[in-house]
Amino acid sequence: MDRHVPDQNIGRVASKERRDSNVDVRIASFLGCDPADVLIRDMAVHPSSGNVYLSVQRGRGDAGAFVLIRISGADGQLTHVPLRDVPFAEASIADAPGEDDERLDIVLPEGNEEGEEITFGERTIRLLRRPARMSTVTDMAYVEGALLVAGLSNEEFSSKLRRIPFPFREGVADNNLEIYHVSHGRWETQAPIRALVAYDGGKSILASYTCTPVVHFPLADVHSGTKLVGRTVADLGAGNQPLDMISFTAGGEEHLLVANTSHGLLKIACRDIDRQEPLTHPQEPVGVPRKTEDLEGVRRLANLNGSYVLALQADDRGQHLRSVSTASL
Repeated sequence: MDRHVPDQNIGRVASKERRDSNVDVRIASFLGCDPADVLIRDMAVHPSSGNVYLSVQRGRGDAGAFVLIRISGADGQLTHVPLRDVPFAEASIADAPGEDDERLDIVLPEGNEEGEEITFGERTIRLLRRPARMSTVTDMAYVEGALLVAGLSNEEFSSKLRRIPFPFREGVADNNLEIYHVSHGRWETQAPIRALVAYDGGKSILASYTCTPVVHFPLADVHSGTKLVGRTVADLGAGNQPLDMISFTAGGEEHLLVANTSHGLLKIACRDIDRQEPLTHPQEPVGVPRKTEDLEGVRRLANLNGSYVLALQADDRGQHLRSVSTASL
């Protein structure tokens, strides 16, 4: 593909907030499909060029195809990033759930994905049951020369964090994970991390799970093959799922942003995370204070620069890219 779509100015973010409305419609026009068949699975921003990269699924189920779309940081044009015949490296995950693994991973579907409706009291939510193998990788982050890969394994205690040296080579380190799940009132080893972000200069990570504990995991001096027990610092509510997390610094202080399915964008001060005692039983209030920003429907987040974050926001009119000043959060 060498087609282009007219400039929408989302890339040129320097001094004020900008918005690329109905980016799903633009992508659909670019790909020659219906906007309902466009699912934006992930988003990243190149730190120097400002180019926005979107991992896009075109179509549903087994018929879906994945493409990588670039939005130029200079003029906002859309281009396809071909991955055929390009140099690449790969790392194998030896302990992935097998195709015959009968276990299911239950997630909350995004957008108009199909799902089974379940009613709890006065609330009805949709659940999507999918094979455990599809959750071998649930999120990734690059930290200090290593690619962190969260997901499921074929082991009994299946929640796992893998650390793969980059560039890829031998010496993959991995740890089974255990957390206290406040909403469920128990310790868990099988629920996978849904979203993670590097923390404390790469010495640790913050991770979140379905129903929605936020957990701190130290990585320094952690030996491969051991069980890593996290410190649960917050619970953001049952029937909720984290979609993305980033951190940013404003006014000399670091903050965590959590996009999720049930609330507006959530902001948590990292100083509160640092001093929070582990949550080990259901209680109120549930962990660190948090502020709900007036930004509903945020599905993906990425750092643009030191002054702005980029949000993929959905409403009843479609999906939109919006740059948000960190000073306004």
